[in-house]
Amino acid sequence: MRLLDRYILSEWLKAFGMAIMAILGILIIERVQDDLPDFLSWGATTEQILKCYLYRIPSFLPMVLPLSLLVSVLFTLGNLHRNNEIVAMRVAGLNFPTITRSLLAAGLLLALIVLYLNASLVPYSIEQARTIQTNLRFASEATRTQKENIGVMEKLTFDNRKERRLWVMNRFSEYTFQGYGVTVYILDPSGRDVERLMAKTAYYDDIDRAWVLQEGREMHFDPATGEAIFDKKFDRRVFPNFNETPTLMKTLSKAPGELSFIEITQLLETIPAENNPEMTSYAVRYQMILASPFACLIAVAIGIPFAVAGVRTRPIGSVVKAGILFLSYSIITSACQVLGNQQILSPIIAAWMPNLIMCAVALGLWKRLR
Repeated sequence: MRLLDRYILSEWLKAFGMAIMAILGILIIERVQDDLPDFLSWGATTEQILKCYLYRIPSFLPMVLPLSLLVSVLFTLGNLHRNNEIVAMRVAGLNFPTITRSLLAAGLLLALIVLYLNASLVPYSIEQARTIQTNLRFASEATRTQKENIGVMEKLTFDNRKERRLWVMNRFSEYTFQGYGVTVYILDPSGRDVERLMAKTAYYDDIDRAWVLQEGREMHFDPATGEAIFDKKFDRRVFPNFNETPTLMKTLSKAPGELSFIEITQLLETIPAENNPEMTSYAVRYQMILASPFACLIAVAIGIPFAVAGVRTRPIGSVVKAGILFLSYSIITSACQVLGNQQILSPIIAAWMPNLIMCAVALGLWKRLR
């Protein structure tokens, strides 16, 4: 049996390696075509572009590994089936779980690898690649504009319902971490104004981990009537209890798909989805990242019966099957994500329903093999 496992694994590893290189190459080429105009406009060197994509490669793997696994399983078992080797194994008294147990073990191992990647390497990869691009953009803007106008975001808002603080900035510089025209609304549990801070400028002190508001005004209100009961100007005030960092604030301005698992986790810890319906899409993305390793097991569970059932086709037929299966899974995943974002499905159900559906398909296919 060990010889059989080694034989199947050796054939699978060859197909798996080729599938990874092909699929990863296609994704990188597609991404380069999208990003190259920006890199050229920023004056990026070849070394900087290569460094950026070296950092990005790990972020592609959670999607590439399940698809490569599906293609390689279909290709490997399809070849064995076409050459009647599967039939010979069956005649020798081996059942399909025994024949394919090495592939099932490989799927489990890859699922654990994807889990590790999502938790550690992928967040680092996404953040480092984004930092390189951001620095290139800032360096390019620095040659054309003044320092305070570099990396400016217009109308930045941050609603921290957990701490009952609403931030509104007319302008915010990602380069200097400084806000202009800043208003902080401090609310009571009913959402009424109890305090309001207005400042001409504000910046975050990384050393003391505190916000500093300058040239501002502090106002207190009677929540029942809305009338001002305190009004005082100040030149400079430090607020160490304000835990909203600029990094966290600008994270909310990005789409969930642009953020790493760690960034989404930090965002949801600060602004729980149950406190803010606008955070639902981030909660859905969070659950989908947790569910994504299961795709490796689904790839094996579906790939095996697809490869060994029916007529003996050429290996290219396996690639076509893989494309159809992956497209179906992607459509179901996208539909569930939309339903989750619209709060028709809960984030957990939206994330795991595609896997459950494909599990049901896999069970049906396995029953036909008996």
